[in-house]
Amino acid sequence: MSLVRRLSLNSDNTLKMEPVSATQVLRSRVQLVGETHLPANQEIQLVGIEGNTMELNLEIDPQEAREICVDALCSPNCEEYTSMKFYRHGLFVFSQNGRIRQDTLILDTSRSSLLPDVMARPPEVAPFELRNDEPLKLQIFIDKSMVEVFANHRQCVALRGYPERQDSLGVSIRAQGRDVVLRSLEAWQMKRIWDKK
Repeated sequence: MSLVRRLSLNSDNTLKMEPVSATQVLRSRVQLVGETHLPANQEIQLVGIEGNTMELNLEIDPQEAREICVDALCSPNCEEYTSMKFYRHGLFVFSQNGRIRQDTLILDTSRSSLLPDVMARPPEVAPFELRNDEPLKLQIFIDKSMVEVFANHRQCVALRGYPERQDSLGVSIRAQGRDVVLRSLEAWQMKRIWDKK
């Protein structure tokens, strides 16, 4: 239930994970958003960027924000949405040096569906270290009910969400605590793999 991944080593010997490049042949129409200042504590609706079969590529300068949230598959009044969150120092982990706080990547489908028979499940939580000198790069694949998020090609989380509403198509972004800068965004509509060429 995930994309085929290519695994390799980064120059610092950490694991690199990325979707195989063959997924790019499914890209069709693209919308681009240039550098945009995102004020803290405001939900910014990405007007005109919507769909339930998409690839989103975001590059964000997180600055001092404690949380960055990208919501997809959003209905107009947010009755349904799926959240992808980056928390700066959001997870306690234990090491030889005691308890420390670590950056965290979270995929939350708890508000993804209004259907009464969809079972609730806890968010997918993964440790993810964003270095001080690098932007947050999110590559997000949405395929109807499936959402898969790659963060700087060093971490990945995936879950199913099962939206009920036909209009659960919107995308929004929010920075919590401090302003951030969206350096760029590419929103690709994706073709079905079984469509004839």
